[in-house]
Amino acid sequence: MCHLRGRAPVRELGGAAWITLEGLRQRHRIALRLEGSGLEGIGIEPAFAIGQRALLVRAESGNILWDCIPLIDEAIVEAVRALGGIAAIAICHPHYYAAMVEWCHAFDRAPIYLHAADRPWVMRPDPAIRFWEGERHQLGPGLTLIQCGGHFPGGTVLHWTGRAGGWGALLTGDVLQVADDRRHVSFMYSYPNYIPLDAAAVRRILAAVDPFAYDELYGAWWDRRIASDARVAVRRSGERYLKAIVA
Repeated sequence: MCHLRGRAPVRELGGAAWITLEGLRQRHRIALRLEGSGLEGIGIEPAFAIGQRALLVRAESGNILWDCIPLIDEAIVEAVRALGGIAAIAICHPHYYAAMVEWCHAFDRAPIYLHAADRPWVMRPDPAIRFWEGERHQLGPGLTLIQCGGHFPGGTVLHWTGRAGGWGALLTGDVLQVADDRRHVSFMYSYPNYIPLDAAAVRRILAAVDPFAYDELYGAWWDRRIASDARVAVRRSGERYLKAIVA
């Protein structure tokens, strides 16, 4: 879901309609809850659109808002400021751009890091947006953005070494989608239309994250977490996926 100058699309039985930020505030509220050590989840209740939640990464060098939601209000701004505020915003891919500019402005115009390959999907340009290029970008000590591609060319995940006893965590949005069993991930080109990614795209994702050590993996929805041995789970999932789609 992309934000467009103060309005966001809302799904209804007949398709999609537009709703203003103020209209969204009247119907929904923001939920803030601990997702893991040093990770605060920020979501919307009741669920809105695709229902993703963002993650506030409480890093020593400054908090990072990973991904975004289309709602922001005074209560969540106050709560996040009490946790140290936001030093930067980084987003997986355009479906989560949402109210990124409003979040940026609420926190002293914190820079927004987007991969340059997804520039065409930015519907609301802002001076705070910083397009990065290449396969990796260092946000700060122990914080690395990794371009994986997937269902958008600039699809990005965030590696954070400050988790899991030094082994680290991978925050993936839905570039790597945590399965219902919390033991596997999957890879899709289109989730609403159930179109899988091809083998080349999956191999690229696997190759992009393989050099990194991580024990945990967090997806884009509440409780979508692989709590241990996540790197092994990703490799195992990739092998299983490729075996299923490659004749």
